[in-house]
Amino acid sequence: MSEALLPVQVECVAESDGEKVPSRLWFGSRAVAVTTVVDRWLAPSHRYFKVVGDDHATYLIRHDVPTNSWELILYEAGSIPP
Repeated sequence: MSEALLPVQVECVAESDGEKVPSRLWFGSRAVAVTTVVDRWLAPSHRYFKVVGDDHATYLIRHDVPTNSWELILYEAGSIPP
């Protein structure tokens, strides 16, 4: 069974230690600013990031290091606080 992944464009910023983390996700012409990096982890050929966007949604994205491409793995709609 193969995964259906959605390509996404990702802008990154360098943290104080020099590691780059996502700061903005692009879905076509729609931009979502990353407000929080919730978690991150490494696999042999991928870097994973769980982030929350300014739309209050949670995104799980992965960076394919060898091809320098990004893919959306999971999207969870958020609720806007009252």
